[in-house]
Amino acid sequence: MERYYQPEIETASREQITAWQSERLVRQVRHVWNDVPYYRRKMEEHGVSPDDIRGVGDLYKLPFLSKADLREAYPYGLLGAPLDECVRIHSTSGTTGKRVVAFYTQSDIDLWNECCARALTAAGATKEDVCQIAYGYGLFTGGAGLDGGSHKVGCLTLPMSSGNTERQIMFMRDMNATILCCTPSYAEYLGESMKELGLTPEDIPLKAGIFGAEAWSEEMRRDIEQTLGIKAYDIYGLTELSGPGVAFECSAQQGMHINEDHFIAEIIDPETGEPLPDGQQGELVFTSITKRAFPLLRYRTRDVCVLTHEKCSCGRTHVRMAKPRGRTDDMLIIRGVNVFPSQIETVLLNLGYSANYQILVDRVNHTDTLEVRVEMTPEMFTDNMGEITGRQKKIVEGLRSMLGLAAKVTLVAPKSIVRSEGKAVRVIDNRKI
Repeated sequence: MERYYQPEIETASREQITAWQSERLVRQVRHVWNDVPYYRRKMEEHGVSPDDIRGVGDLYKLPFLSKADLREAYPYGLLGAPLDECVRIHSTSGTTGKRVVAFYTQSDIDLWNECCARALTAAGATKEDVCQIAYGYGLFTGGAGLDGGSHKVGCLTLPMSSGNTERQIMFMRDMNATILCCTPSYAEYLGESMKELGLTPEDIPLKAGIFGAEAWSEEMRRDIEQTLGIKAYDIYGLTELSGPGVAFECSAQQGMHINEDHFIAEIIDPETGEPLPDGQQGELVFTSITKRAFPLLRYRTRDVCVLTHEKCSCGRTHVRMAKPRGRTDDMLIIRGVNVFPSQIETVLLNLGYSANYQILVDRVNHTDTLEVRVEMTPEMFTDNMGEITGRQKKIVEGLRSMLGLAAKVTLVAPKSIVRSEGKAVRVIDNRKI
């Protein structure tokens, strides 16, 4: 039998959902007009005022927000609540090293936790379950979001954070963990490690897993399900909106239900910005209608996907989004971290290298790898291995500081990276995702 955390909301009629969205959108627009000068300026430049927004049908009149706005407004320019009402931040990397910082009031956190509780309940979690959270904690939203959702459901929560696989497996078995939350690549690695220890799915108490923060394929899902003996559920979120729990899979696993009482989703043509109808592929845009401290309206996610309002067998009535099929920008997600080629370029140029480089991404033993091949300038070129090693180490340190991620760096001879007559091919992604 399908379980719901908040059945009266999750199975509400379309008319009721639209009514909630209209009422909350009108209130949110008035809020940003009064309390967020940056967004008020954007609205004025766009020739729109709160009086023009009378319901969800007027959403298209509002200007878009993008990563560029978040970068320009950093750190407090999009803050919608007094700082003394904010109780937490979360953060993710931006395009040029300026991080995206999202603020939360206590009410924002409570609503976010409810969204994550819905996702956990859809995966079968109850207060009888033990939920092992192996997402990272800290500035990353994954650990904190599912932790809060687990508490709401009433699960015994194991706040493991990421890494230390041996300890993960020990606690999983000793504490009889039934729900696992982590990135899909780490779930796959856990399964591989258990196999090496001679453990079969029958030796592992898990029944379900909630995996997100990076791209993964249906083949990878089946592999995880077979190795761990579980049902694997997808979850979607953005730090800019709250974190995981913006959308989640139900037992039908035919797309992720968007929590429409908190977020209005649109699909637009990425070139023209025009809204597209159900079933057409385009760029996903979100409007946050309940978040107070960091209220983003018409935020362009750059994720490419499809929406459907077709009836779902689980009984939930909220719109579903397909798994994103790519991006309209050049952002990579590596081990759950946002990586932009422009960030890497910034590090290289600051260290005196030219803009001739290549980024190689792969997945080895279920873990994403990142290698940067960098051309030396003629002045730098040498066959002194000690000097080359020292230079590579300096770039590695620069990239770690910029990205928060370890990368392999290979220095190559001048003009040895193939030039393109068209757009330079900077990224080679060999992951099968």
